Amino acid sequence: MSHSQANNTESLSEQEHRGDADTDKKPKNKRPANTAFRQQRLKAWQPILTPKSVLPLFFVIGVIFAPLGGLLLWASSTVQELVIDYSDCKDVTSAGSIPDDKFKYSFKSSYDQRPSWQRVTYDTENDLCRLMFDLPDTIGPPVFMYYRLTNFYQNHRRYVKSLDIDQLKGKAVNNDTIDGGSCDPLQLDDNKKAYYPCGLIANSMFNDTIYSPVLMNDPDGIAEPYNMTKKGIAWASDKELIKKTKYEPGAVVPPPNWQQRYSYDTEIPDLHEDEDFMVWMRTAALPTFSKLSRRNDSNAMSKGRYQLDIRDPFPVIEYGGTKSIIITTRTVLGGQNPFMGIAYVVVGGVCVLLGALFTVAHLVRPRKLGDHTYLTWNNEQEPTATATGRDDR
Repeated sequence: MSHSQANNTESLSEQEHRGDADTDKKPKNKRPANTAFRQQRLKAWQPILTPKSVLPLFFVIGVIFAPLGGLLLWASSTVQELVIDYSDCKDVTSAGSIPDDKFKYSFKSSYDQRPSWQRVTYDTENDLCRLMFDLPDTIGPPVFMYYRLTNFYQNHRRYVKSLDIDQLKGKAVNNDTIDGGSCDPLQLDDNKKAYYPCGLIANSMFNDTIYSPVLMNDPDGIAEPYNMTKKGIAWASDKELIKKTKYEPGAVVPPPNWQQRYSYDTEIPDLHEDEDFMVWMRTAALPTFSKLSRRNDSNAMSKGRYQLDIRDPFPVIEYGGTKSIIITTRTVLGGQNPFMGIAYVVVGGVCVLLGALFTVAHLVRPRKLGDHTYLTWNNEQEPTATATGRDDR
């Protein structure tokens, strides 16, 4: 055998070997599996919207929503409420009436005498804002007292994250963990001691002291306090979260804005009993919010003239905000908020109006409906090709 014949024989053997290897390999196939889900053959139902089905739906929604909205508006109107903005009380030099834009009210009887305020100073460090207001009706029980802040963004991302959950649960978290945690920028002080509680939320806690109202119209001149309590103002879930700390006195320091009230050298406050703190730590979603401060669930608040003292160090003018005090009742549907009632009435009215317009249009100039059988896309089509008798291969 010549040299060329040997090479040809060898190349044929290699080709046969490669052919056998190719047949062993399965061809790749990207076709989806032949299932109803993969091939989009699942059964489906699509309603055909006709005047007979749509028009009654508009009227049904209107008949349900409009009365429900009226009920919500009526319930909101029965709430008796007094709101006083005392942001500018620090600038009051003498007793006087509160401007009209600084208060609003909602009572069954007419409100004749406007509230007044004055600055009461005991010494250079102890002064307070004294509010005088009238209740034309006996309200409650229950009676709630809220404070309301405006232009205060508790929903800022960095603000919401600035706390340590383990610290609030009572654990004695070490300084290194706090330093590398989420309490930035209030983690450690200059002496490398951890703040307790650390973070921006705790440091900015609302610190106005609101005392219980005092009834002043006793004919004998005896002031009668209307006692309101802090107990029961926080959610049960917050009470389960915030526990008494295991830190020893001196191991931590109070946040900067707490240092006038607390010193941790001998005792650390029990945050598990501080429901004001719990209420504040549940951050609000909007820049204008109200938080519960006091309540009385057992006694009515008699009509008459009341005195309410507030020690008001919390600053709001610096960032263009306001702070107000709210004394209010409630109904089974909640406090005074007409928004939901208005929304239901508007939706119900719009549905009835559209239903009436569409009904008139349908009666005056009805639209001819098509044959629904033509909407099926999966019908088998008749073959259009004709046999020619020729083989076109």
